[in-house]
Amino acid sequence: MELVIQNDKHGLGKVAGQKAAELIRDVIRETGKANVILATGTSQFQTLEQLIAEKDIDWSKVVMFHLDEYIGMPVAHPASFRKYLKERFLDKVPPLAASYLINGEGDAEKERQRLNELIAQYPIDVALVGIGENGHLAFNDPPADFDTEDSYLVVNLDEKCRLQQMGEGWFASLEEVPAQAISMSVKQIMKSTHIICSVPDGRKAQAIKDSLEQPVSPLFPASILQLHPSCLFYLDKSSAALLSPGVLAK
Repeated sequence: MELVIQNDKHGLGKVAGQKAAELIRDVIRETGKANVILATGTSQFQTLEQLIAEKDIDWSKVVMFHLDEYIGMPVAHPASFRKYLKERFLDKVPPLAASYLINGEGDAEKERQRLNELIAQYPIDVALVGIGENGHLAFNDPPADFDTEDSYLVVNLDEKCRLQQMGEGWFASLEEVPAQAISMSVKQIMKSTHIICSVPDGRKAQAIKDSLEQPVSPLFPASILQLHPSCLFYLDKSSAALLSPGVLAK
């Protein structure tokens, strides 16, 4: 585990995006292809912008998965994560080898099984993730399932998670926020060779403190990242504000 702390979200996004690009280039150079996971949400804006701006990535050799999508969410809805990735990433880079987006509009169980079968064919090289205000990793709210072998799950979203989505401006009211989603599992995320965790903003400071200082526990889902052999946390001063000196010194 490595901490990189920048002054603000723009500095955070720049160095996180640069590192993601470096890792993707290295994997393509070594193996001829790269399989990646991209996160969504406001925490990823600057990281994705920098990744898109990076040069000399052969996107035709990249396969992309994403972390989660609301059940029953039309792709035209402003909060759709498929819409987010199409507009903020896929439309701004050359065509990828493949991009597997989660469709939450149909039969959620069939979609979950489809994704499970697909991702089994593509060991993940680089995963970009964030951490929620409640400490969730993807939409694995506490207490998260650390044990399931399924790569994608149907999950229930807790109130704090749903309040975050409303607070970030994706929905006008709590009632509009879907109660369920299809989410990549914790174990699947942890199978990634490299993880880049971008978390700006002071509202995430307690979640960061819990994730890095609490014992690894399903009650603090992102705490499991402490166990990953190649996880880099990119924080800004506000999201790192509650960390103890001992953690900052590591």
